[in-house]
Amino acid sequence: MRNIEDLNLFHSLKIKENIEIAGYKTKIENIRETLETIKNLSDNCCEGCIIQLLDADGIAGKKHLLHGVIHSINAFKRRENLANDFGIEICLRLSAQRQISKALDILGLKKGKMNIGVVFINCPDYFVDELNNLFYRDDNVLKPNNDLKEIYDISEKELDIMSIEDILIDKTTELIVEL
Repeated sequence: MRNIEDLNLFHSLKIKENIEIAGYKTKIENIRETLETIKNLSDNCCEGCIIQLLDADGIAGKKHLLHGVIHSINAFKRRENLANDFGIEICLRLSAQRQISKALDILGLKKGKMNIGVVFINCPDYFVDELNNLFYRDDNVLKPNNDLKEIYDISEKELDIMSIEDILIDKTTELIVEL
């Protein structure tokens, strides 16, 4: 299997954004404070920097996450976005949902111990280091887990045909067709 970076997706899809993905483990005491800390970090840096935190337990790998981000970028470029907020658009696309509340149930932050997937878009490289100071870095949290089957109501029959990552990428793509 080829590495995501080797696919040269950004060039072929004419995506100029700098996208980085990282996984973390943490304990969230206060969701609002956590989000404000992240917002302050991006606001104090530069224009156009987006940091999106997601529940990694609802993500089936880096390829799934990157696929959702690319669909979100393209949706905004085509003015076919489902949400006004880019971070919410990522949640919708990645979770293959049309309802924001359902997407946030799947990928939103929760109080307590969490695995977090983070997307950095057009952010300076040192932002990864900044988050490494806030959370414990562990990219393994982005690997598919056993809960995905239940979260996304995936049958054994589907899993006999495709990997869970490919099933979720397919569900993300179906949102475009349904428009």
